Amino acid sequence: MKKVLIIGAGPAGLTAAYELLSKSKDYQVVVFEETDQFGGISRTVNYKGNRMDMGGHRFFSKVPEVNEWWQKMLPLQGAPTYDDIVLDRPMAMAEGGPDPEKTDRVMLRRNRVSRIFFDRKFYDYPISLKLETFKNMGLAKTIACGFSYLWAMIFKREENSLEDFYVNRFGKKLYSMFFEYYTENLWGRHPSEIDPSWGAQRVKGVSILAVLKNAFQKKSGKTGGKVETSLIEEFSYPKLGPGQLWDVTAAEIKNLGGTIVCNAKVTKIRKDGNHIKGITYLFDGKEMEIEGDIVISSMPVKDLVEGMNDVPAESLRIAKGLPYRDYMTLGVLVPKLNLENKTKIKTIGNIVPDNWVYVQDRTVKMGRFQIYNNWSPYLVKDLEHTVWVGLEYFCFEGDSMWNMTEDEFAKMAIKEMVTLNLISSADEVIDYHMERVKKAYPAYFDTYEEMDKLVDYLNTIDNLYCVGRNGQHRYNNIDHSMCTSFETVKNILSGETDRSNIWNVNTEKEYHEADSAPEEEVEVD
Repeated sequence: MKKVLIIGAGPAGLTAAYELLSKSKDYQVVVFEETDQFGGISRTVNYKGNRMDMGGHRFFSKVPEVNEWWQKMLPLQGAPTYDDIVLDRPMAMAEGGPDPEKTDRVMLRRNRVSRIFFDRKFYDYPISLKLETFKNMGLAKTIACGFSYLWAMIFKREENSLEDFYVNRFGKKLYSMFFEYYTENLWGRHPSEIDPSWGAQRVKGVSILAVLKNAFQKKSGKTGGKVETSLIEEFSYPKLGPGQLWDVTAAEIKNLGGTIVCNAKVTKIRKDGNHIKGITYLFDGKEMEIEGDIVISSMPVKDLVEGMNDVPAESLRIAKGLPYRDYMTLGVLVPKLNLENKTKIKTIGNIVPDNWVYVQDRTVKMGRFQIYNNWSPYLVKDLEHTVWVGLEYFCFEGDSMWNMTEDEFAKMAIKEMVTLNLISSADEVIDYHMERVKKAYPAYFDTYEEMDKLVDYLNTIDNLYCVGRNGQHRYNNIDHSMCTSFETVKNILSGETDRSNIWNVNTEKEYHEADSAPEEEVEVD
């Protein structure tokens, strides 16, 4: 049997392990995970019975293979969830599917509500053209945005930066209101310094024209054809958060004979010429070595290359210069939020129905906040009497925010909740919990523009496959990360040596998309 060493037990690493073991008996698979949890940045943290989703993960894909895979691991609900029962709220269900009130291994169907909080008012994300939007903005701003957009349509910018990308699609006025500060807060860089390919991947076809087209189709009752990224209205979600999917997958891998070594940090990739002989990892304070025939890596490509011997100076320089943005979140338990639910969507306690909210307020550092009650009623211990909120902040590992103690971070974040009038006083907070996530967002600046050269070098190593968000330094959704592993396994099993299919996942707008894709199977950020 050939031995396959897989680095990382996130979506890409676990998908690769499961696919190899389920499709062939010729491979011995060993997965190495630095932490004691599965899912990487898609893990779920359980704090005193209240669960936190690191970053918010909507399960949505245009790729049939991905949807079938999810359905196999967590079948779609066949009976209503607790909140749907209480509220008598209709939701899509699968005939014969599991009952979420009786079993945990189930995928829920949820409403997608994601808005912008700007100037203490809610705006749809992406901006929708409805009366409430114009009332919130006021006549003068609305007219200014309209003329700004027309100007951008006539005088298109050459797209050399993310700023150019946004201005071309929304006009300078809307860009400065809703994109400029948020993007700079997220990345720690002004959009004029960021490569436009980030927008092409994450925002895709969303623009004023797409919003107009979508609004017209809804009005006319036409729902066929494609819906652009971020315009979908429902999504699937594991009953106990995204980490549940990867816990289930890990159990299936072990059932198939795979090995997963937790708390094992890979530190060296031992090469002989253009061939990897094995890896070195730290386990229980000791340095361990293991030989392997194939290596599938979902670890940050920066760390992968820095851990290799005999890397050309140019490739090492590019890898060392690849930037990341890190992430901190504070789970805050409160009796209620001050935000008024003006939507038609019913919720327990009549809280606002948002899954997450983009904070576009220059007076605070908060980037987003999640309302876990709306992701799944089973994430919150006392759904009837508490609201479990996740306050999200973007930072760099080692900066002043990253180095804050839990109490210092909580004091700052809760003060911002009061500033935004989410709550009236810090005294209302029942409990809180902080989490840090390293390398959550591969960033598109510094040496990123030379990434193609690094890929060319990595492709010369005959038994190495790079998969996933950090493995490819690409801001992929879960389904795209999984697709890189699908393609990798296909190559391994067929003997295909060209790896361009693996690197091409999520680089072209039409990758894995079909004109006939039903509306509910489009991808979302």
